[in-house]
Amino acid sequence: MIQLSQITMPVGHTEEQLKKKIGKLLRIAPGQIRELQIIRKSVDARKKQELKYVYTVAVSANNETELLRKTGGKNGISAYKEQTYVFPEQGTEELLHPPVIVGSGPAGLFCAWMLAKQGYRPILLERGETASKRKEIVDFFWKTGVLDPDCNVQFGEGGAGTFSDGKLNTGVKGEKDKNHRNQQVLDLFVQAGAPEQIRYNGRPHLGTDLLVKIVENIRNDIIRLGGTVKFRTTVTDLKIKNDTIQSVLTQTGEEIPCQALVLAIGHSARDTFRMLEKHQLSMQAKSFAVGVRIEHPEPMITESQYGPDAPEELGAANYKLARTLENGRGVFSFCMCPGGYVVNASSEEGLLAVNGMSYSGRDSRNSNGAIVVSVDPNDFAPYRASGSFEGEPLSDALSGLAFQRHLEKQAFRIGQGSVPVQTFGNFKEKKEGGPGSFEPCICGNFAYANTAEIFPDFLYESLKEGISGFDRKIRGFGMDDALVSGVESRTSSPVRITRDEELESNIKGIYPCGEGAGYAGGITSAAMDGLKVAERIGARYRRS
Repeated sequence: MIQLSQITMPVGHTEEQLKKKIGKLLRIAPGQIRELQIIRKSVDARKKQELKYVYTVAVSANNETELLRKTGGKNGISAYKEQTYVFPEQGTEELLHPPVIVGSGPAGLFCAWMLAKQGYRPILLERGETASKRKEIVDFFWKTGVLDPDCNVQFGEGGAGTFSDGKLNTGVKGEKDKNHRNQQVLDLFVQAGAPEQIRYNGRPHLGTDLLVKIVENIRNDIIRLGGTVKFRTTVTDLKIKNDTIQSVLTQTGEEIPCQALVLAIGHSARDTFRMLEKHQLSMQAKSFAVGVRIEHPEPMITESQYGPDAPEELGAANYKLARTLENGRGVFSFCMCPGGYVVNASSEEGLLAVNGMSYSGRDSRNSNGAIVVSVDPNDFAPYRASGSFEGEPLSDALSGLAFQRHLEKQAFRIGQGSVPVQTFGNFKEKKEGGPGSFEPCICGNFAYANTAEIFPDFLYESLKEGISGFDRKIRGFGMDDALVSGVESRTSSPVRITRDEELESNIKGIYPCGEGAGYAGGITSAAMDGLKVAERIGARYRRS
């Protein structure tokens, strides 16, 4: 096949017009193109009056060698090199017990799925419920405020990413992805029922409604391939001998022996982090980011990004913003949800956190994004006591966790258990007030309150400066009627569980994995890390 890159076409073009453009570049008639495969498709919106798609494609035609001789090296034309993912040959060490994976977020699911495909019959443990049952429980929480601490927006089949926009873009590509795990993750998602276009869209997304069915399909395939999946099963303790894992204990009283334990616990398993620390598992505090969700009318954002006459086929527009403040801190947008909802994403009684979510149609009247400020371990120290569990101050390694809990206690108090919402104009003046010119789109109860009070001064001032500054990039972004809600505190794990070149922790047989362990930053990168850990286990052990 022949690859062509940087092909530009006007938005609204037909497939015939694309083939005609490709034929012209290859100096052949469009009818001579036997197969057309889109590798990548993105939107170029730099000129609002000339919105374009930019393609990379692979085509098959007669006499490809001769075509490449005549056109290769020009106009982005070259021989197509297919990306192939290869699982390593199985190892030689005897595996006495099936691998145990804790957590069914993207990292745990894809690790278990790949091990099951290779015949290792993994055991997947999840503290929450199946995706369908979980959705019922979360909807009930949003309606009534009654929280299930083990099954919520953070915990349950699919992990925290299930109740999000389902974005599948990642920065781990090219030279950083020589094993082609990114493409393999997208291929596996399609195999599980995701739309074909996620393979090539520049900003692929699934949406919560599609993710629920997709993760259930993955689970069913794990079981079909000989794996075991257990729900409502929380790992409460470990048995360790000679610095080597022996078994895991669950709240049901079950003891499960294992040689290979994958910790794909997610970024919100705070009780698990504390249990692991008691066993002297090596962990360290890491930087992350905290801030607010900001809402604008969806048409305003779309017009700003695509112009006043944007074609409907482009849908609600995305944005990505970042700047360095005068105080040296970075402020940036995170998990932007076009045509989405702010959601109550709490997982502990008396604490409140928010996240953003879109359905596949991205058809809410508002768009929202997190605007967050980078924080590091130097910022955490003063909050080890105020973010403690039952008066027990947390260690240095868990100090970021304490900082999160401190902010979430503030948010719960200020909103009296509901999501606190404030216009940006009132946020800047630190005063309470009612709605502005539009209502928020929030899943869960909300209350107009002084959201600014959640934050210590250094964060408040950074958020105020950052949001105001983004008005220079998106006109109206910092308008007084924009709505801010808080607290967005679960951007990534505040903890890194250290691992060596073999991906093991200091306790042999334990494999930290995914976003909760500090090695990923989204659905795709977490799933890729799950594949990476599965590969390491497969390369070490032979199937029994």
